[in-house]
Amino acid sequence: MAADHPKSDPDAGRPGTSGGLSDAPSGAPSGPAGAPTDPLDGPSAPPVPPALPVDPGPATVDTDLPPAGADLPSAGTDLPFGPEAGLPEEEATQLYLAVLAAGGRIPLDAPPPPGTGRTPERQQALLDQLVAIGLMLPNRIDGCYVAVSPRAVAERLGADLRSRATRLLLDAGRLPAALDPLARAYDAVPRPADRTGQAVYVDGQEGIRLRIAQLVSDCRLELLSAQPGLRPPAVLELAHTQDRRMLSRGATLRALYQPVALTADSAVRHATTMTEHGAQLRVLDEPFLRLIVIDRRVAVIPAAEDHSRAAFVEDPAAIAYLVAGFERDWARAEQVHWHGLDARTLTRTITDRVGRLLAQGLTQRAVATRLGLSERTVAGHISRLRDLYGAGTLFQLGWLMRGGSGRG
Repeated sequence: MAADHPKSDPDAGRPGTSGGLSDAPSGAPSGPAGAPTDPLDGPSAPPVPPALPVDPGPATVDTDLPPAGADLPSAGTDLPFGPEAGLPEEEATQLYLAVLAAGGRIPLDAPPPPGTGRTPERQQALLDQLVAIGLMLPNRIDGCYVAVSPRAVAERLGADLRSRATRLLLDAGRLPAALDPLARAYDAVPRPADRTGQAVYVDGQEGIRLRIAQLVSDCRLELLSAQPGLRPPAVLELAHTQDRRMLSRGATLRALYQPVALTADSAVRHATTMTEHGAQLRVLDEPFLRLIVIDRRVAVIPAAEDHSRAAFVEDPAAIAYLVAGFERDWARAEQVHWHGLDARTLTRTITDRVGRLLAQGLTQRAVATRLGLSERTVAGHISRLRDLYGAGTLFQLGWLMRGGSGRG
């Protein structure tokens, strides 16, 4: 259905003329120009395409217009809407449809329609967006914005997207060669030379973390991790970044924790997030040693009680032995529904674990060691169990929890 409009400026669409975006009147937007960014520089928003030149004849609207006041249809598409995608955002789309319903044009200074809740500044920003994309054309001779056929815009945007896709494919093909000098330099970095058989010893927490980060960045198949005790939030944050990247490459992650991990919010949040990304994390209420195995080719074990030294083992027989111990512990460990944990559930879970170990005859210190908790924390859980069972002594509590009856 054609809208009856006066002719636009004969120079409309020519850069630098009154019909072009750069010479739009006050209040009318100017179209920014931009060149595609190099994909090697990282993700960035695509440039806003310039307005499409139009024929200086009467503007036509290539659609049947809905009657005034009718509900406007929404754009049904799987493409991402928004200026960064070269497409109008939803509210701009609704404004374009409203212009069509008004006959295909609106005055340059038209106020926002009542009931939209839109401010004049917001309406002008939406019009600027439509002009920049090419769906609207400012006509200062007649003092109005004119709707432009979306088909021409689609052809232009489609050609631009195909061009960018071709460039990305070419860049992807050149990427390995472009990064090859960096890869050779990375491989040439000296590694610790203190070797004893098939083990490399690294001293200092910083050096240990650096070497582990290098190994995890090369992990392609599987990471096994046994982490007793409570890991500091800063360590969890670093592990979170490294492990997510590894999982995104298709590798698997299995990790063992002690029940103390259930008592710290930072540990629970970390476990919950990693589980969402495909990691498997279990809790084992038995003592075990710290261990990391990368692709079953390198194992990292403590070489000092204070963890200030670590051994990086590459001997296949030693790695097979360590993996067998991990698999044995993994089979006995308990699965945890990290998403459903709250403070009350955590307290009850830890208290139950303390009670089970007391019923087996373990002392308070042995329970603390086994669960990775402090003795003071274990004492608090024992106090709650005494109140629950009405026990006066630790011996009586253990006897009652093993099924004894009566008191004394």
